[in-house]
Parts: sequence; C-alpha cells; structure tokens
Amino acid sequence: MKNYHLLFLVSAFALFLNACGAKKQQAKESNELATKQPSKDQGFPALADRYFGEKPPGLIPVEFAPVIIAPERLFEGGTFSPDMKKFYFSRKNGKYKKRTFFVIRYENNQWGNESETHIKYPSYSRDGNTIYKGNKYRERTDSGWTELKSMGPPFTDKHIMGISVSDNGTFFFDEFERPDTVGAISYSRFVNGKYEPRQKIGKEINTGTWIAHPHIAPDESYLIWDVVREDGYGGSDIYISFKNKEGFWLPAINMGGQVNTALQESGVSVTPDGKYLFFSRGEWKVRKDGSTYWVGKPYWVDAQIIENLRPKK
Repeated sequence: MKNYHLLFLVSAFALFLNACGAKKQQAKESNELATKQPSKDQGFPALADRYFGEKPPGLIPVEFAPVIIAPERLFEGGTFSPDMKKFYFSRKNGKYKKRTFFVIRYENNQWGNESETHIKYPSYSRDGNTIYKGNKYRERTDSGWTELKSMGPPFTDKHIMGISVSDNGTFFFDEFERPDTVGAISYSRFVNGKYEPRQKIGKEINTGTWIAHPHIAPDESYLIWDVVREDGYGGSDIYISFKNKEGFWLPAINMGGQVNTALQESGVSVTPDGKYLFFSRGEWKVRKDGSTYWVGKPYWVDAQIIENLRPKK
C-alpha cells in the first residue's frame, strides 16, 4: 500500500511539472508571437524589426547598428522619421570628401539598403508633414517634399544648428556663431497665429560653452542638450533639465558617466516611440597638415534613464 501511495505521488508531481512546462512554453510562444506582430502604435514597424533587428540596450549605452551605420567610424548624426520607417544620417571624412547624407527605408516589412538623399539634418514636426533644418523648413506634398523655405522671424537672424518642436508648437533652438563658441538655447511660442520673439532660457540651461542641439520632450517636461561644462567628463556632455510644477526649469543634470565620457557626446534625441535615447560619441582627430576631422559612432540607451533622473514628486 505504501508503494502504491508513493507511486501515485510521483505520478501526480510529474503531471504538475509537465503542466507548468507547457504553460511556460505557451507563454514563451505567445511572447515571441507578440513581438512579431505588427505594431499598433502609430503604424510603427513591428518591435522586433524597428531598430534594424539590433538587440535593444539597457541602461548602459551601446553602439547602434555599427556594421550598417558606421562601419568606418565616419558617422556624424542620425534620426528616425516619426513613423520610424526611415533613418536619416550623415557621414564625412575618409572616402567622403564632402559631408554625405543617407537614408535607409523600411519597405515591404524589411529595411532596405542605404541610399544618398538630399534631405539634410531633418527635425520633424510631430505629424511628420514638416521637416525643419536650421531656420528653414520643407513641407510634405503629394509628389514629395517642397524646396527649403525660410521660417521667417524670429528664426532668420541667427545661425541655428539644432531645432526641436513640442506638441504645442513651441520651438527650442540653439544660436551659434563663430568665433563665439558659447551658444545659447532659446524658445519661441506660437501664439495667435504667429511666433513670439525668441526668448533665451535661463542659466539653468545656458551655462558653459558649445551649447547646442536641444531636444524637447513632446510635453515640454524635460529638455536635453549637449554642452561643455566644468563639471563634465571631458568634451561636450549630454545634460537634461526638468520643469517643476510651476513651469520653471530646474538646474541641469549631467546624464552620468555611462552616457558621458572623456570623448564628445552630442546630437541627442529620443526615438518617436519614446523607448530609446540616441546620441553620437566621438572625437576630433588631427591630420599631418594640422587640420582636424571627426571620428564618431552612433549610440543608444534605454529611455528609462530619463525617468531615473527625473525628480521624485
């Protein structure tokens, strides 16, 4: 009788383990299937395909698609279109005697090969129908993009390298002219059908040199940019500032030693799906004739790094 009970318990336990294993396998298959399904968020490519099939990073930045985007470390900067079906980027130096611009398109459920494009440094409106480049813009038409048009005041009297627009139409942009390498970030709100005169943000943001490339959150809850500061790690570093509940910018926060290094980090942006932060990391090299050239790579990191720095309420 004891042997019978023992046999019964062993059999029951085996059935339990099999059932657990089956559930785990079903869950695994379900998760795999879910990642292969087309994304329903704004028509993005499927999550498994969205980033050229690259393994997503955690909170430590890693190179983004180095074999595809920067095989010779000649990468300068890049960005996704709002639907994440185009990736624009530029290269310079080496075999590229002039700065060359490329686009890779997601078509027929796969990424194609790179091709040269006339679209340079695109910064999109949220609906994807306008591209901004400095103080000029292009509009989408049925036949393609228009030629560059002037944005008019208050954008035309300063050289703008980086520009970013929030959901409510407020522009944040840098002002940069040689030999003045200080720079500054300003903003202009769209009120009553026109843009207000630009206003410089306070010293929370505009402290340091080479202040450039702002990226504003869609809801304007944070601003990210690159700058050379005394408390930095070396060259230009990436900083972030959050707005408090009264709408004022809090003191800038260096994004830390995982993002910033003794090299130069710049050109930060957050992907349209809000999942990852992209930036460039590189350095200036000196040729035999004394001239300099840029050597850089694209990096990405989980956007949770932003929330980890956000002040607790």
